[in-house]
Amino acid sequence: MSQVRVLLVDDETDLIEIVEERLRLRGIEAAVSNSGHDALARLRECEFNVVVVDVRMPTMGGLELLERIKKICPKTQVILLTGRGSEEESKMGIARGAFDYLIKPVNINDLIATLERAVTAGQSMA
Repeated sequence: MSQVRVLLVDDETDLIEIVEERLRLRGIEAAVSNSGHDALARLRECEFNVVVVDVRMPTMGGLELLERIKKICPKTQVILLTGRGSEEESKMGIARGAFDYLIKPVNINDLIATLERAVTAGQSMA
């Protein structure tokens, strides 16, 4: 499998930096963004193959960011992450193109397995 390059987008800076560090320790290239607008600026080059997005963020929520990501980088896989999951929210995210929907706190090994599946799915789209 090719290298996982992931962008983590969450307004909870402390949490996302811990996840970034744990991924890097496992050999996964990770970067962080604390807003949807910053994430979009970083994605203009489509250099990430997976984006993990918090559903509930100020200014631009995860579902809106998901739609924008799919417009500018259609092959980039998006995993939604939330602390307050609902089945309706999950279905909306999947219908809008999300690869998966995970609930916080996410087990790091479960996140890595989902990232690897997302990369494989993205490669099949090429």
